[in-house]
Amino acid sequence: MKIFSILLISIFFFSCQQKQTKNAAIYHSDTIATKKIEVRQKEENKQIGDTIFMNFKNKEGLFTAEGSLDSIHPRIYVKFKNEDLGELNGKIVPTTGKGNIRFSQIIFPDNTSDGPFSMDLKIQLKQKGNHILVIGHSQMADSPFWGKFEVQLENKI
Repeated sequence: MKIFSILLISIFFFSCQQKQTKNAAIYHSDTIATKKIEVRQKEENKQIGDTIFMNFKNKEGLFTAEGSLDSIHPRIYVKFKNEDLGELNGKIVPTTGKGNIRFSQIIFPDNTSDGPFSMDLKIQLKQKGNHILVIGHSQMADSPFWGKFEVQLENKI
């Protein structure tokens, strides 16, 4: 009976020790995978709801992001922080090639605005701070644009 109880206790301790090791390995691999996903998400400018936050430049030094206009979000707000005074060049590239889409307005840090513009934008930035670009379809033209597009921004000093 003593041998049986010693054997049972040793099996119990051995099995508990293995579960802790497996759980630690699973937790460690989950933590690494989560950190990799967070880093990847932070390096991309993505549309969340009706807003695109331009936080990261690509290899060419451009802010680029993909967005989409639909009946729920007929206007997209592109928010970016301007650190340098200079000329802002913007471009909207629809995935379908052409479409009724444009930069409707730019809102400066002091809450003044300018616009409307076309699919291309060239404007002098005379203020530092957070700017907002409004993208939508032209109210004066037929057939509003619904679909995906890419927006590119470059600040030339």
